[in-house]
Amino acid sequence: MPTSPLTGVLLVNLGTPEAPQTPQVRRYLRQFLGDRRVLTLPAPLRWLLLNLVILPTRPARSAAAYRQVWTAEGSPLLVHSRALCAGVSETLGEGFQVELAMRYGNPSIERGLAQLEAANAERVVVLPLFPQYASSVTASISAEVGRCLDRRGDFPPFEVMGSFYDDPGFIGAWADLSEAALSEFEPDHVLFSFHGLPEDQIRASDPQAGHCLSSAECCALPGSSLRRCYRAQCYRTADALGEALAIDPATRSVAFQSRLGPRPWIQPFTDAVLPELAESGVRRLAVFCPSFVSDCLETLEEIGIRLRKDWEELGGESLWLSPCPNGDPRFSTVVADWIRARA
Repeated sequence: MPTSPLTGVLLVNLGTPEAPQTPQVRRYLRQFLGDRRVLTLPAPLRWLLLNLVILPTRPARSAAAYRQVWTAEGSPLLVHSRALCAGVSETLGEGFQVELAMRYGNPSIERGLAQLEAANAERVVVLPLFPQYASSVTASISAEVGRCLDRRGDFPPFEVMGSFYDDPGFIGAWADLSEAALSEFEPDHVLFSFHGLPEDQIRASDPQAGHCLSSAECCALPGSSLRRCYRAQCYRTADALGEALAIDPATRSVAFQSRLGPRPWIQPFTDAVLPELAESGVRRLAVFCPSFVSDCLETLEEIGIRLRKDWEELGGESLWLSPCPNGDPRFSTVVADWIRARA
């Protein structure tokens, strides 16, 4: 009896150390920050910065931070990514095989592609789990998929899906899972905190040289630059989610977290806007981190622990952090619908 064609699905998240200890974190950071799309410096300077500045000091600090959020099941990012993978697989049902991969660390992209090839998938859909486009993640995943396929030789047709920063399903799922808790919290202000990027990476993705970061209003201007502008897509996500949650534009704002090194990064900075919010009379602050679909070090530790402490020291009454969609069934259904549309 003939079987129906099998569609392979590879969900790709960023990655995580295998344990919250210095050696494992050092190994992870070496792979992550050694990517030329992440540290966009000439190779000799990247080697010097990584091996003489970052790796001798940062792994121990990062390991301590990971230990504060590590669970009995392991890394939060991996736990939530696995839950999403299981939910998408269950929703799609027969005719699909869903695998999880990490751009850095394990399970690797190469392993995931091998699993799908072994299952005789007739075509493969790769979904980078990043709402906004950024060369350091989206293009890096595409490049790694291409490298792995070059090594394997023949392989079924495949598609790498694009960003979903304002997709109605994505926005609706996040709004649905946070609406009740946000309403109960009754915030004075809602801050949308996105992962930061160096300014040179924003400019490098600009097909209209000179558009991005040319003015305070550049992200609101029409043009082809917006198709790959991470910063503009972050603002689109914040606007869409703010509208879905009926948040008054006067009581919400956007900022960027997680900067690294001395180069100029996109602003405003999340930690720098806290004093301004406190001085303006905000006491109850709600924070969303919509550049992530899975809770991880940057949401749970950087915002949920460190930023909350900073807020309390500034006199803030309370800080509520929205959970990411993680493996919520509503988000799993949305992802499954995206896949079905391409099967």
